[in-house]
Amino acid sequence: MKRHLIFVTLAASFSMLSAAPAFARDSVGTYPINEALHSEPGKVGDDIPLYFAGQRHPAVAKTIGEFATNKKTNAFGKSDEAACQHVFLSAVIELQDRARKEGGNAVINIKSNYKNEVRESATEFTCGAGAVIAGVALKGDVVTLRK
Repeated sequence: MKRHLIFVTLAASFSMLSAAPAFARDSVGTYPINEALHSEPGKVGDDIPLYFAGQRHPAVAKTIGEFATNKKTNAFGKSDEAACQHVFLSAVIELQDRARKEGGNAVINIKSNYKNEVRESATEFTCGAGAVIAGVALKGDVVTLRK
């Protein structure tokens, strides 16, 4: 009886594991940058300005380099939009932290780079959301702007 129960349990576990990919989801979408930046007030610092691809900015005094970030977050029980906004904030905060570390005072030319597919937009970012994880990848130039 005990062997039979173990066999049934193992068989059920195996069938669930083999069916798991059928439930996997990776929906790639675009979301408004401005809404995401204001979705969690006070989270993004205002000491390092962020300029997305195509946005005008003051003249660059010094270019420090291009840096990338690839952030993931728990999306379980959240809407795609909420999960994507949250992980987007993590990504821009990482770019700001990098600018501080490198001695820059801004990040310019920020682009989405989800799964190495670059998308330039001044108004939208790209996010991949699944049943469990959401992700945003960005890259931008850390610079010192003239004041």
